[in-house]
Amino acid sequence: MHPYNRLPSSGHNSPSPPHSPLRSPRYRQNRSSKASSGRFINQPGRTLIQRIAWHLLSVLIRRQGFFLFAPLLYISGMLLYMGSGSFPDDRLPIIPRHFAPGSRYRSPQLYEKLRSEMDADNSSADAISTVWKHSFSAYKGGEWRPCVNTSSGVLPESNGYIYVEANGGLNQQRTSICNAVAVAGYLNATLLIPNFHFHSIWRDPSKFGDIYDEDYFISSLENDVRVVNKIPEYLMERFDRNMTNVYNFRIKAWSPISYYKDAVLPRLLEEKVIRISPFANRLSFDSPPAVQRLRCLANYKSLRFSSHILTLGETLVARMKERSANYGGKYISVHLRFEEDMVAFSCCEFDGGAQEKVDMTEARERGWKGKFNKPGRVIRPGANRINGKCPLTPLEVGLMLRGMGFDKNSVIYLASGKIYDAERTMAPLLEMFPNLITKEMIATDEELAPYKNYSSRMAAIDYTVCLHSEVFVTTQGGNFPHFLMGHRRYLNGGHSKTIRPDKRKLALIFDNPKIGWKTFKRQLLSMRSHSDSKGFELKRPNDSIYTFPCPDCMCRTNKSEDSKPSLAT
Repeated sequence: MHPYNRLPSSGHNSPSPPHSPLRSPRYRQNRSSKASSGRFINQPGRTLIQRIAWHLLSVLIRRQGFFLFAPLLYISGMLLYMGSGSFPDDRLPIIPRHFAPGSRYRSPQLYEKLRSEMDADNSSADAISTVWKHSFSAYKGGEWRPCVNTSSGVLPESNGYIYVEANGGLNQQRTSICNAVAVAGYLNATLLIPNFHFHSIWRDPSKFGDIYDEDYFISSLENDVRVVNKIPEYLMERFDRNMTNVYNFRIKAWSPISYYKDAVLPRLLEEKVIRISPFANRLSFDSPPAVQRLRCLANYKSLRFSSHILTLGETLVARMKERSANYGGKYISVHLRFEEDMVAFSCCEFDGGAQEKVDMTEARERGWKGKFNKPGRVIRPGANRINGKCPLTPLEVGLMLRGMGFDKNSVIYLASGKIYDAERTMAPLLEMFPNLITKEMIATDEELAPYKNYSSRMAAIDYTVCLHSEVFVTTQGGNFPHFLMGHRRYLNGGHSKTIRPDKRKLALIFDNPKIGWKTFKRQLLSMRSHSDSKGFELKRPNDSIYTFPCPDCMCRTNKSEDSKPSLAT
């Protein structure tokens, strides 16, 4: 045998091409031609059935794509088989549904389980007198005191007039007012008394002077910011005496103060009157000290409720202290957000059954047309509850407070709107705290008559009573509790005296049917202690100055100094 020569040479045989691969078309054609004449020839040792099976298998192997559909064919066959069979109901396989911990509303069952032990527990100390144990002197160098100073001297000539529209509820409007004061002062502009935008949810047509003391607001700012209630006639003639003809800035949310200097001020100098609408949350929380000082001045000194609201609020505070004489005049205030619109917006499920689903669907469509029905939007009530986004029910508020050590005789002021399905949902809370009081219970019909159809004015009364309580309990986020926490810090030496429950932990606790009263109480007391330790907090760069007034609006002080302001502050 001669070795294979890679070099070409004449007179010698050329090397033969390599063999065709087994799966090549040529091989298959050659093989099939040989076997075409005797495809079903009897082979020794094989039966007819074996030959047919071998033939089918060879076809399937040559057509490999069949195996991609084999699982689908198998599943389809199984479904057809199971669907055609008639099984008794008691023999059908039952697959138990597993719920994530904290995803279900089982607080009523927990209440029934713990009720007897709760009522028999006499170990609670005077919780309202011992709830705040955190030392003032142990935090950041001591107690804090208000230190917002006004300017002295004459203001320079104004650069023009700024008109803003404050939208939202009472405290969102308050944000707009304070931010408007800061912007006007920074731009050396004259601020027109803010206009309140009528909202379809709150439906309150109140003007600035119906809620706040307008004259006091103007006079208290006279050395820092010019505030007027009317733009001069000669300027309005340029706009046909119509504010809608005034140039309107559409400013992005949380814009820095530098934007106002770079973009708004040049137009203000040119037009002499500008409009900013809407204005809620249009100024960044992280601003220079000069801007923060004006915010502090507006919120904690210049914004005072109108005389009739302030008088009624102080009257209700005095009555609450009389009712709580056995506790040294100390009472608890609870901000309960379980109105129909809040329950609907949360997209959480409670224990109202089919009627609740109908009510919530109608409320969502009425308040937020189409928002919750958009294609692709999936509502996950269980996930909302796990993430702490569900409002606490009246029953859960009662369980929480009893677990935190507040006894049955504690005096509680309840600040809220119209509670959803109140007759049913409020019953367990009243069982746990029979001394629960609302403004409708402590004020006469004649006293409340001027405010009943005005949600912001009613909220202002609640704000005043909650501001001067010994303990404030917030059950849901929002502007109302955030402003109250900051205002209470301003009045109480830097401590908010506020219980802020961890609703993610509460969801797990309330969804645990095996928990005992002692374990339940231990976990709730720990949560109360955590709120005490977080009562003192300094403002971080992106925090709201209206919730964290230290250190921009407050200064450190010695314990001997008396820094308590009057009730009317």
